[in-house]
Amino acid sequence: MEKRLLVAIFLSFLVLYAYQVLVQKPALEKSRREAPAAAAPNTAAPGGTGSGAAQTTAAATPAAPVVLAAPLVADQEEREIVVETRALRAVFTNRGARLKSWQLKRYLDLQKKPQELVATYLPDYRTRPFELKVDDPSANAALKVALFKASAGDQGRVDVSGRAETLTFEYKDASGLSARKAFTFEPDGFIVRVAADVETGGKTLNPTVLWGLGLGDQIPGAEGSAYTQKPQGIIVRGDQVQRLAPGDLDSQPVQEGVVSAAGVDTQYFIAIAMPIRMLRTEYWRGDMPAPAGADPKNRAQLVGFGVRQAQSMADVKFFVGPKDFDVLQAVDGRLVRVINFGIFDFLAVPLLRALKWIHGYVSNYGWAIIILTFIINAVMFPLRHKSMVSMRKMQEIQPQVKAIQDRYKDLKATDPAKQKMNSEMMALYKEKGVNPVSGCIPMLLTMPVLFAFYSLLSQAIEIRGEPFIWWITDLSAYDRYYVTPILMGASQFWQQKMSPPTSMDPVQQKMMLMMPLVFTFMFLWMPSGLTVYWFFSNMLAIGQQYLTNHLVGPLNMPRPPAERKLKTT
Repeated sequence: MEKRLLVAIFLSFLVLYAYQVLVQKPALEKSRREAPAAAAPNTAAPGGTGSGAAQTTAAATPAAPVVLAAPLVADQEEREIVVETRALRAVFTNRGARLKSWQLKRYLDLQKKPQELVATYLPDYRTRPFELKVDDPSANAALKVALFKASAGDQGRVDVSGRAETLTFEYKDASGLSARKAFTFEPDGFIVRVAADVETGGKTLNPTVLWGLGLGDQIPGAEGSAYTQKPQGIIVRGDQVQRLAPGDLDSQPVQEGVVSAAGVDTQYFIAIAMPIRMLRTEYWRGDMPAPAGADPKNRAQLVGFGVRQAQSMADVKFFVGPKDFDVLQAVDGRLVRVINFGIFDFLAVPLLRALKWIHGYVSNYGWAIIILTFIINAVMFPLRHKSMVSMRKMQEIQPQVKAIQDRYKDLKATDPAKQKMNSEMMALYKEKGVNPVSGCIPMLLTMPVLFAFYSLLSQAIEIRGEPFIWWITDLSAYDRYYVTPILMGASQFWQQKMSPPTSMDPVQQKMMLMMPLVFTFMFLWMPSGLTVYWFFSNMLAIGQQYLTNHLVGPLNMPRPPAERKLKTT
C-alpha cells in the first residue's frame, strides 16, 4: 500500500514536471513566434482606439513626428525629476509626464543594486508608465511627446522623507488641449496616488492610465530558476484572483466591470492599480528583444495594462513593489491572494510566518528552512513511527499474505471464489492486529505540507537572493553545481533501500527503482531552497527509520513451511 502511494506521489511530480516542460514552455515559445516583429504604428498602440489581439503589438514601431500647437503652459526643454522616498527612487521625464525608472531600495537585483521595476531598456516610443489614453488619437499623440511643466521647477528633485508630497505636471496649448497629472507619494511604502484629467476643445475626456510593457525584473536570464513565473495579467474581484497568461490576452484583452484591483505581476513583483470605481481594464503584450549585453536569442515577453474608472481618474492608487505577504497585507488584505501559493495556501501562509519567525533568530533562510523542516518532522514523528511499525508488521506477515495470494492467483478477478481471498486476507490482518491502511495515513498527511512548502519556497520573495552556505548564493535559484539535487537523489535511494519490501508487480518495482533518478533530474532546475528542504527531510526520515528499527527490534519473519520441516528433521 505504501509503495503504491509513493508511486502516486512520483507520478504526480512527473505530471507536474511534464506539464511545465512540454506544455507551458512550448506554448510560450509559440506565442513568441507568432508575435509580429513590427506593426503599423496606428493599428495597435494603447494611445489609439485599437482593441483585441491587435494590441499585442502596441506601438511596435516609432510613430511619425508629432507637430504640436503653440504651447501655453509647458516647459522649454526635456528634463528629469527624481522623487526620493525611504522605500524607493522614482524618475519622471517631463516629456509626456511619464515614468522612466522605479527602483526599490530594499530589494536588490542580481548585481546587488536596487531592483528596477521599469523596463528601462525599451525604446522611448514604447508605452511608458503613466501615459494617458483618451478617445482622441491626435490628443494621444500630443500627450505622449508634450513637454509638461513640473511643480518641482528647476530643482528636478522631490524629497519625500518627512511627509507626503505631490508632484504635478501640467500642459496646455493653443489647440485647446490641456492635461494635468498629479502623483502623491508617502515617505514609506510602494504606493503612488495618481490623478489625471484631460480636456480638448473645452470638452472633458475621461482618460485611461497606462502602465508600460512589463516589469523591469523580467530581463532574459535575470531570474535563476526554470520555474520562474513569466509576466501575466491579474484581476482581483473581491476575494477571487483571475490570472491571465500572455496567450489569453489575445482572446480577452479587455475586462469590463467593477474590480477591486488590476495589474501585471511576475514571480516576485507586481504593478497593480486599486481604484474604487474601475470599470475597464485593458491589456496588451509585446515580444521584446534582449537588452544590450544579454544573449540575443533570449527575448522577454512583457505585458502592459491600462485602467479607466467610471467618470474620472481622480484618485487611483498604484502599488508597484514586491509581492511580500506582510507588505501586501498592510496595503489591502485582499492583495495577499496575488501570491500564488496554490490550493494549499492555508498551510503555506502559516509556514511562511514560521519561516520568517525562525529567520529572525538565525538570520539565514537556509538554516531557517532546515530548522522548520526539523520542527515539522518532529510534530509528525508519532504518526510516522506508527506508520513504520505498521509497515514492519505488514512485512512480517508477507509470507502468509503471499501464500494466500498464490492459492488464488489462477482465478479471474470476476470469479466469485476470488472473494474468499479477500476474506482470508482480512482474517489474517485481524488475527495479527495489522491495519493495512494505517501505514498510508501519515504519508497522506505529509503530502499537503510538502506541496505547501513547494509553493512557499517557489513564490516567497523573502528567499529571493538569500544565500545559504558556500556555493549556494541564492535559495530561489537552482544549484548551479547540482550538488544538492544529487545529494537529494542519493538520500531518496538510501531511504528506498531501507523501506520494508512488500509484494509488488515487476512494473511497480521498476518504477520504484527509477524514482530517485527521475526526482534528481526534476530537481536539477528547481529552487535550491526546495532541494535543501527535500534532502534534509529525507535525512530525517532515514534517521527516524533507524530509530524505529532500534526500538522495534529485529524482524520476526516466520520461516517458510519447507524450511521449518527441514529444521525439525
